[in-house]
Amino acid sequence: MKQQIQQLIIIALLLLTSFSYSQAKKPTLMVVPADNWCFENGYSEIYNNQGVIKDVPSYRIALQRDTDLDLVITQINGTLSQRGFDAKNLKSQLDKIERVGAEEAMRSSKYGGAEVSESPIDALKKVAKADIILKLGWTVNDDGMEKQVTFILKAIDSYTGKQIAQASGTGAPDFSSPLPILLEEAVASHIDSFLSELQTAFERWFEDGREINLGIRVWDDWDYDLESDEFGDDELGFLIENWLDDNTVSGRYTTMDAEATMMNFEQVRIPMTYLNKNGIAKGLDARRWAKGLSSYLKEMGIENKLTIRGLGEATLYLGSK
Repeated sequence: MKQQIQQLIIIALLLLTSFSYSQAKKPTLMVVPADNWCFENGYSEIYNNQGVIKDVPSYRIALQRDTDLDLVITQINGTLSQRGFDAKNLKSQLDKIERVGAEEAMRSSKYGGAEVSESPIDALKKVAKADIILKLGWTVNDDGMEKQVTFILKAIDSYTGKQIAQASGTGAPDFSSPLPILLEEAVASHIDSFLSELQTAFERWFEDGREINLGIRVWDDWDYDLESDEFGDDELGFLIENWLDDNTVSGRYTTMDAEATMMNFEQVRIPMTYLNKNGIAKGLDARRWAKGLSSYLKEMGIENKLTIRGLGEATLYLGSK
């Protein structure tokens, strides 16, 4: 009898653990073709980063020219959805950017001031608001009779661009299945452990805070700078750091640069969510978090302009809007 009770307790605990895991919030994912795959196939475009010319992957060109790509992404998204993950569709998000004219609107300041450097990929991240970007690359080995697919899948934190997980492998030889099916089968044997890594990283962000970068700049024609002490009981730069102490998770951030006209903060840990005016928890990104600092500075009489790049980088320009 005692042994039966112990077995029932164990079963109940396992069911409770399984239920709790299934109810856990999962990260939102978006599958895109890997950078190397895009470059190797000629799917790129020129991006002018404030005078510096860069060649960046073009997902739009890739979708237009590669008939398999949309099917591949759809197939992988289906696999992710079956495992309870919300997978954003790349083509739909690109269409969304075009509809609202987001890329052009986000590249210049409101009043024609300094340009904000934001690549098309940063614009996509901001519109899609996926927590993690999955970069998928593959090669097909075809000996004329059988095809075999080798893939590599990298998980990238959409806020920082840092890699948080990777999976790779080679599928079984096949002589008849189309590429999307071959890729899905090759990925299937690795996907569960890969997604488990993503879930662990996601849950860690809730405990330790999500990482962003923050920049502070001073307009040339402003009468003050970050060493001015007219705004409180310390220099302005230290007042800003005090605000970060109070508004980051466990006061965690790194001051990389601190000069009279600029400050750079990296590894700034912000909460994953905030409560909106209706008391509903919503995802917190760099823009909304930095709006709090912007308001704090305005309360001190400091006009400022908030600009963002992607989801995880915010810059405040002090001295005017």
